[in-house]
Amino acid sequence: MSDKPHILIVASPYYAHITEALVRGATAHVEAAGGTVEQIDVPGVFEIAAAISMAMRTAPRADGTPRFDGYIALGCVIRGETSHYDYVCGESARALQDLAVLHHAPIGYGIVTVENEEQAKERAFVERRNKGADAAAACLAMIELKRDLNPQPL
Repeated sequence: MSDKPHILIVASPYYAHITEALVRGATAHVEAAGGTVEQIDVPGVFEIAAAISMAMRTAPRADGTPRFDGYIALGCVIRGETSHYDYVCGESARALQDLAVLHHAPIGYGIVTVENEEQAKERAFVERRNKGADAAAACLAMIELKRDLNPQPL
């Protein structure tokens, strides 16, 4: 594993202007820490965990280590008039947590779940709360923890 972490950002551009802000914040944070990023987009937040699961199974680097050191999940879910919001939020968070625990995967959770667009902007925009950078910081911290603990398969 390289000292410089290589991160996969999986983004749902359903609310493109929100997700783009999250991606900018996450990318800037990873690059400032000396890391590199790749990005893939998926149709919606619900598909992020599946994409990360697929990415975990990509061919390793030449030295045999995984292609990605960690993952950052980015997107936005705004409450609508139906219960769809609850399912998407709960199931996507559960699936990402399952991946993190079962596969010792450093995953930064940057999916903003809000009531309206203004709340999303407040959390996502780099000049405001910059939750993309927060998700990147969490991912990088978990990569360091994994390196320190060197967990073995169960």
